[in-house]
Amino acid sequence: MIVSGGENVFPGEVEELLYAHPEIAEAAIVAVPDAEFGQRLAAFVVRHPGALLDAEGVRAYVRANLARFKVPRDVDFALELPRTNTGKLLRRQLETQ
Repeated sequence: MIVSGGENVFPGEVEELLYAHPEIAEAAIVAVPDAEFGQRLAAFVVRHPGALLDAEGVRAYVRANLARFKVPRDVDFALELPRTNTGKLLRRQLETQ
């Protein structure tokens, strides 16, 4: 759970929504430090080949489907997300990027 400005956000809920987007192949939500809110949401997104989705498109999609405080302020695109040999997502590596 991520606590941002007193609101509780479950990353899985936002990730599930992002996975439903037709242009997103993979997604991860992590907490990053924020001076004003304590923590804020950051999204790491892997687009499907040929997808043109940008950061504002990701935020608009989340904003249209979830509460305002669940919209990630930071959206970073990657070719792949870091995983262990068994396929588990390495969130700690994302949090330090």
